[in-house]
Amino acid sequence: MRCAIATLLLVCMIVPMSAQQKNDGPQDEKAQKTYKEAFEYLKKRKTFAALDDFKKADKQDDGRCTGCQKNMIKYGRELGEWKIAEQGAEERVEQAQGAELRIAHYDLGSLLLTEAIVKHKEDLLNRAHEEMTKAIEGEPKFPDAIYADGRILARLKQDDAAKAQFEEFIKLRPETNLDRQRALRYIAQPELARARMAPPFAVTTLDGQKISLDDLKGKVVLLDFWATWCGPCRAALPHMQSIAKNFAGQPLVVLSISLDTDEQKWQDFITKNNMTWAQYYDGGFTGSSAKMFDVHSIPHTFTIDADGVLQDENIGDASIEGKLKKLVNRAKEVQTGEKQGQ
Repeated sequence: MRCAIATLLLVCMIVPMSAQQKNDGPQDEKAQKTYKEAFEYLKKRKTFAALDDFKKADKQDDGRCTGCQKNMIKYGRELGEWKIAEQGAEERVEQAQGAELRIAHYDLGSLLLTEAIVKHKEDLLNRAHEEMTKAIEGEPKFPDAIYADGRILARLKQDDAAKAQFEEFIKLRPETNLDRQRALRYIAQPELARARMAPPFAVTTLDGQKISLDDLKGKVVLLDFWATWCGPCRAALPHMQSIAKNFAGQPLVVLSISLDTDEQKWQDFITKNNMTWAQYYDGGFTGSSAKMFDVHSIPHTFTIDADGVLQDENIGDASIEGKLKKLVNRAKEVQTGEKQGQ
């Protein structure tokens, strides 16, 4: 699933070329020209060509171009060109000093974790653990590295060690931190750290309701990405209204996330069409939720079970009632079992 990988990555904006050249671009004249061409390719959305040029510029600069390496990591991971991404990350480790070194170890470890999940390779997990260990040795209270190491150890099925890392992590983050909430779930159920979990999001809906995925533990969640300008979305509206009505009062939360760019038009549409379930305005495809779930086409739905695990993803008006019914019934069974066990 595309968003499973996106969950592991930070969506970054391209740093202006002049700033990167000034701070960490290549010194060699030929490399500078190639580096500049790479950014031109990015502007044209020719990412593979840009990645090749970042790699070439780094080689022309004798492997000393920090900006090249950072972009090799970013776009290599994004495109699944793992060899190039690893090369950039390893060169960063070789060159970094002081505080930058622990960050370089963390970046390499994060890359290896993503690659391990995609390729299902335990040796990559072991390497990722080694890098996170080095990052933490450089800074014992490095929250992101500690959290990532917990996830790595859980995937290695070293649950006690994973729990210890998650417990350390929650000491370093405030109660409102979304990763802290997720870590608490991992402590209670380490197997979830091995699952295809939905990104830990939090939104405030149109009516002022605060919704956090990890606060919805025990409930099925249906995310519906849409927009008023989208013809297929408008056509699918009666279907979404039917789902919201038929599952009312059951352990299911329907959250429609608008990718409109005109907030007033969105609000007027909701009122006119009596869309009474949870509504959130994300402000277009560049909104935080759309980025988090890697949404590029709408209507686009995601079904998340009561444990927070991604169960289904559909583009278009798909028949999802059967899946929802099964997940809701399972959530009811769990709730009944918990009540009986009290």
